[in-house]
Amino acid sequence: MAGKRWVAGSLGSALALTCLAASAAPTLADCDGPFAAPLHAAPAVDARAYWLNRQLIKWPGVDASRGVFKLYFSSNALLRAAPGARVSGEDGVLKLARFEGEVPAAVAQRFKFTAEGVVFNVAGAAKLMTQQVLLVQEADDGAVIATTSLQIAGALDDLYANAARADDLGATVTANALRAAFKLWAPTAQNVAVCSYASGAGKATAITPMQRDDATGIWSANAQGPYYQYVVDVMTPSAGIVRNLVTDPYSVSLTTDSKRSYVANLNASRLKPAGWDSTPSPNKVAAQTDMTVYELHVRDFSINDNTVSAANRGKYLAFTEAKSNGMKHLAALSKAGMTDIHLLPVYDIGSVPEKACVTPAIPVADADSDAQQAAVAEASAQDCFNWGYDPFHYNAPEGSYSTDPADGAKRIVEFRQMVQALHKTGLRVGMDVVYNHTFIAGQNEKSVLDRVVPGYYHRLNARGDIERSTCCDNTATENLMMGKLMVDSVAFWAKNYKIDSFRFDLMGHQPRAVMEQVQARADKAAGRHINLIGEGWNFGEVADGARFVQASQLSLNGSGIGTFSDRGRDAVRGGGAGDSGQQLFTQQGYINGLVYDANAQAGQRPAADLLHASDMVKVGLAGTLRSYQLTTADGNTVALQDIVYGGNQPAGYASEPGEVVNYVENHDNQTLYDINAFKLPQSTTAHERAQVQMLGAAINAFSQGVAYFHAGFDILRSKSLDRNSFESGDWFNRLDWSYQDNYFGTGLPPVADNGKDYALLKPLLRNENIKPAPADIAYARDAFRDLLSIRSSSTLFRLRSAADIKQRLRFFNTGPSQVPTVIAARIDGKGYAGARFKTVVYLINVDKTEQRVTATEERNRRYQLHPVHTNAAAADKRVAAEARYDKLSGTFTIPARSAVVFVEN
Repeated sequence: MAGKRWVAGSLGSALALTCLAASAAPTLADCDGPFAAPLHAAPAVDARAYWLNRQLIKWPGVDASRGVFKLYFSSNALLRAAPGARVSGEDGVLKLARFEGEVPAAVAQRFKFTAEGVVFNVAGAAKLMTQQVLLVQEADDGAVIATTSLQIAGALDDLYANAARADDLGATVTANALRAAFKLWAPTAQNVAVCSYASGAGKATAITPMQRDDATGIWSANAQGPYYQYVVDVMTPSAGIVRNLVTDPYSVSLTTDSKRSYVANLNASRLKPAGWDSTPSPNKVAAQTDMTVYELHVRDFSINDNTVSAANRGKYLAFTEAKSNGMKHLAALSKAGMTDIHLLPVYDIGSVPEKACVTPAIPVADADSDAQQAAVAEASAQDCFNWGYDPFHYNAPEGSYSTDPADGAKRIVEFRQMVQALHKTGLRVGMDVVYNHTFIAGQNEKSVLDRVVPGYYHRLNARGDIERSTCCDNTATENLMMGKLMVDSVAFWAKNYKIDSFRFDLMGHQPRAVMEQVQARADKAAGRHINLIGEGWNFGEVADGARFVQASQLSLNGSGIGTFSDRGRDAVRGGGAGDSGQQLFTQQGYINGLVYDANAQAGQRPAADLLHASDMVKVGLAGTLRSYQLTTADGNTVALQDIVYGGNQPAGYASEPGEVVNYVENHDNQTLYDINAFKLPQSTTAHERAQVQMLGAAINAFSQGVAYFHAGFDILRSKSLDRNSFESGDWFNRLDWSYQDNYFGTGLPPVADNGKDYALLKPLLRNENIKPAPADIAYARDAFRDLLSIRSSSTLFRLRSAADIKQRLRFFNTGPSQVPTVIAARIDGKGYAGARFKTVVYLINVDKTEQRVTATEERNRRYQLHPVHTNAAAADKRVAAEARYDKLSGTFTIPARSAVVFVEN
């Protein structure tokens, strides 16, 4: 039928003559063929028009006053439409009439981001979805004026909305354990089959055609496993019709390097460690504000720990070795009050070779040498390390952390053993999840979603290219089935792996409505509340609600979902996440010398800068609540939402304290110890630097909301000044659970992200004053645990509601006459469940010298030091020896660089 022309209006007869499959059905040989085989090549064409729904097409920006508009289609991708020539290769054509009515409100809202343009009526969209389709503007003589392909998400979501109700996508083991039911959503495919393999590496044993359900676009078949792939014949935006050999988007496990999907019954006893069903999650978090989180990378945890068996280093099973230094460290944190371990991505990632990854040999070199980073960079594509923000399969455990990635069952069992071991240690388990982008898209070998339904799962710009504002290929969770995939995936992990909490990378790129679906589904699947937190940054193509109401800081209030706050973070550290060059020195923060201890490069800043930083620290301590009233440095009392942050944002943005995550360090950017290497005066001793680190810990521990800490923060972790260690290898990401080294001064960090500042970094790395001794590390370790114990001792540091905070938390030492280097607050515990104390007063002195603060309203109280301070094992002996409260005057005396808590019983 190629080349035949069909008359406008005869769509039904035209399509009746067009078979769904334009090519011969795949054979067994295709199961062992290339990952992509062209069937009918076609040139790429911009997709500047939109299927708004099954009936409406919009072409933004086109001049509608010229010529006529037609929709051409070809099942064999033979369409060609060059400007000035006539269209050729069509199976049929529709002459389009302009739509003069009102676009349905929901559709108009969804596509509000598109430019003005003409809208057309069209019928028969379902049949066209499997074909090459071009929208053409023609002159009266049939010559092409302009042409475009179409973005398909609107039509697919309208046509196949019933697919969102499916609860069995992927492979489901049948009563006959040798077979499984396979279901794949592929509404634009012309043909789909499932390939069966007896092993992860052998040739295919069978190919089974799949049947399409026209109501949902889901293809299904019963076939053998245990390993499988799909063969999908589909029209692609870039290459015409392609036969894709592709893994399952709903894979629950895979073989080495994710070459094949694995069939697994996750309820089978052989996939459960002994006691799995009876090992409960720790009951430590009654409210989201109870969460105190330690963010940890699986490989970092044990690769450098020689007390872990060699076979298990860098693996899930390292967590099962309870007598290792690392597990003893986690157990001590748990005992002190840590509630959650948040694991950097542990789903299947695309960047680490699961077989034969290499560990580079690092040369012995000077503290400021570039030789170490050169060795790391040379091996970066083949080494065993990556943070993992490169999702390949969302529902499968990463194979490089398994002792045998070739065995699809092994990684399931070992992941569960890890979770079980942490639960037994009293620690809940959280996952860092990255639904905002995929590792890659298009027709690349490690593209999954975009080779099953090309052009659907990713967010596209006005030309039809994939948006990449998140660094990689952005997904479109506003599209029904991508949103469903995220919802299904979180529920899957919560149910099948007992995951207690989730941290969403770049959550502001997700719709709030879908995140609320995630919450409801995860809670239902787990049979308990699952805690959700994430990055609510507002940027990119979705910024300021351009496409939907985002799951961002300013848009999530009232949802109960927590977002990371940069308000307190930036005030504590100084400057911002993107600082470089001299800014790294000049932008001092509240704890590292702003005004009161200027470094050589900073110069003398105005006193008002320190007062403003003090106010911003208080914003964080008050839970970043919109409505909390604070007396600021100018003497005015205002709501936190009326304090300006960053030039144009409200400092207070949360409705409830559980909606804010407080932190001063995480995996991103320099560690606090490293940023303080820039900001503190160079003469600052290593022990004083440890004290400053614990000031940051104290502010975080005392802030209302979720407390979040980066692994190693408590042992002065350094990455040798690396600002972005995502692929900096084990060398720059090491942890030392023997507490002998923090790895400062172990070479210049990788040149890609740090090279422009090498001249500034070299003198710091050579400065022996900066590198801590084991005694300094031990002090920080123990002081941190003391702070955890104080936070966990009373719900007053974890108040449940905004009303509680407004009623019970009061700052003193405020206004223009304050001692600007001291934060002082009182929390009323009278009648409050879990308070333990009648009153709590905390004071944080960031200055190098002892300070006194008088609060006449605090006279004649019965304040005593918190029991943690007076314990013989307390890390900071100065507090018990030097901190005082004078009841006659209401004066508190606080040692230099210390955090002190007084209580009243």
